[in-house]
Amino acid sequence: MARLPRLVLPGWPHHVIQRGNNRQSIVRGDADRRAWRDMLAEVLDQYAVTLQAYVLMDNHFHLLLTPPSAQALSRMMQALGRRYVGAHNAVHGRSGTLWEGRFKCSPVETDRYFLACMRYIELNPVRAGLVSQAQEWPWSSAAHHLGLRRDRLVSDHPRYWALGNTPFERERRYRDSLEAGTTEREVAHITEAALKGWALASPEFIQAQGVAPARPLAPRGRGRPRKAVEADPGGSGAAG
Repeated sequence: MARLPRLVLPGWPHHVIQRGNNRQSIVRGDADRRAWRDMLAEVLDQYAVTLQAYVLMDNHFHLLLTPPSAQALSRMMQALGRRYVGAHNAVHGRSGTLWEGRFKCSPVETDRYFLACMRYIELNPVRAGLVSQAQEWPWSSAAHHLGLRRDRLVSDHPRYWALGNTPFERERRYRDSLEAGTTEREVAHITEAALKGWALASPEFIQAQGVAPARPLAPRGRGRPRKAVEADPGGSGAAG
């Protein structure tokens, strides 16, 4: 079956997942992690893509970013993949692919899902049992959003700024949000949307886009239509 074209909505945030082939490690130490961050900074600048949140795990990474065009997102991810794999293979004396196929992505409705997706990304190390608090993981944007360090990779989104009128207020409210955590339902919903390429959005948002993409924006319901459909607040879990 032919694969569906990737769904990208320029100007909107997108949740991106890239996994190691067969779940193998994509980093072997902090030198690799620093190299990945440096290369990510380069390609973000090269393709004018802004990054709102990220986490680098041992065998995969998550990004929350906003591309100016569909081409910018694809080219940025292709450039990051090629540069990192080339350098990684050279350093570690290996050859061949590192990634599990092409990257997965999901457009994110800002008002309804942006902060939930940011939380989901930055809590990945906590769900994996690697740290007890998100800010303890040095390879994510959590410490930046909590005011503990300035991360040059991150461009704060207006939705984050809307948390408060001062840095202290924004950081406190986001800390409360992180401490509240994500439900299993939220984690599952966000993960599934990214892996299947659906928009992480309400039906109203999808309808308002007024576009006719080459693929549907959301999964089609199975069986006969229901007489009434309950609103799904969304969410998803699992350190994935």
